[in-house]
Amino acid sequence: MSSGKPKLLVIEDDEGLQAQLKWAYEDYDVVIAGTRETALSVVRAEEPAVITLDLGLPPDPDGTSEGFAVLEAVMAMKPDAKIIVASGHGARESALRAIEQGAYDFYQKPVDIDTLGHIVDRAFRLHQIEVENRRLSAKVGEDRTVLGGMITAAPEMAKVARTVERVAPTNVSVMLLGASGTGKELLAKGVHEASDRHKGSFVAINCAAIPENLLESELFGHEKGAFTGAVSTTPGKIELAHGGTLFLDEVGDIPQALQVKLLRFLQERTIERVGGRKPIAVDTRIVCATHQNLESMLEQGTFREDLFYRLAELVIKVPKLSERPGDAVLLAKHFLLRFADEMNPRVKGFAPDALAAIDSWGWPGNVRELENRVKRAVIMTDGKTITSEDLDLDGSGEAGEHILALNLKAAREQADRRMIRQALARSEGNISNTAKLLGISRPTLYDLLKQYDLQP
Repeated sequence: MSSGKPKLLVIEDDEGLQAQLKWAYEDYDVVIAGTRETALSVVRAEEPAVITLDLGLPPDPDGTSEGFAVLEAVMAMKPDAKIIVASGHGARESALRAIEQGAYDFYQKPVDIDTLGHIVDRAFRLHQIEVENRRLSAKVGEDRTVLGGMITAAPEMAKVARTVERVAPTNVSVMLLGASGTGKELLAKGVHEASDRHKGSFVAINCAAIPENLLESELFGHEKGAFTGAVSTTPGKIELAHGGTLFLDEVGDIPQALQVKLLRFLQERTIERVGGRKPIAVDTRIVCATHQNLESMLEQGTFREDLFYRLAELVIKVPKLSERPGDAVLLAKHFLLRFADEMNPRVKGFAPDALAAIDSWGWPGNVRELENRVKRAVIMTDGKTITSEDLDLDGSGEAGEHILALNLKAAREQADRRMIRQALARSEGNISNTAKLLGISRPTLYDLLKQYDLQP
């Protein structure tokens, strides 16, 4: 019968040490294995979350060949297990080799029970976090992606995501404010997909991209013969969004004459096509976006205040890419995989100088600029890795201005958080590689993650 405790497999041939470790780990359901055959049988049957492995196993107790054979076999059977290796034979070299092959951590013999206990406890915590993340990811996949496919690991965007999740089921009008290329349309799709209207149409129109004399017809539609060239009756974007969501991108560019007609629709929820006289009822949710400073436009009288408050029942500010530490690297890797698969399968990743350049660049064009640079690099490069030269980045770009800290302690914490998030993104969450990038030990990194409430 299961004890209900987390399962810990100890692969160790020394009977004295077996008993000592089993006694020391009373908080866990400890299973002992002294040979490769027994260990693999336990892994197959019990699926332990954490495993300690002595590399010096028989028939090679004075070497490491049998231990590495066990490591390889266990990784193949249960790749998500956290394996902590021990060795007294060339410990440093063996440890590095084991980490390269997928081990979680290592400790050197003779065993310090307290030190090993801390490593085991951290391994269980990390395994539980990964299990929970996979569960949440699966749940999002089963439901609907709140962010419409947006990729982020930054707390700044996580806050935006939580706001989207809370507002989506309501019917309030949402105003997305942010620079061009920050992903406002993806967020608008996220609002639609997480709402009760997700089975209806998501209709988008860029108000800045359509000439003023055509915008009214695009929004409200027109009747046959309403103007030269109107050879048939055509419904507008508002009408096409009936039962769904209408996304008005760059709403700040709507001419004042049209602002009046849009306001009337929002008040009465009916429209009249250009050249028409019959009111048409339309049930649609409005999500709009702009990069312009609407408060300034309100003061200047170029944007109607009553329209603004109709459109902006809830305002969501979208941060620039430079204000989302670590996201540039995550997004770059995502774009590379996508474009390489489509256009240049030889490309396998980024060179270190490219990752450094991506981290340090200010990204004035935000995600759109990043996507375009990666796409061009994938197409044009002759090598297997993308370099900073391929991206046309020299690595000297400013990372963007952030709010200045008011004291040295706050500034240090802000810098620590930023660097840790960037290192985690570069190493794809691998703790060992993240610690190496930061030039600190794994325990120190864990302490910092806990201190700043950051997730691997």
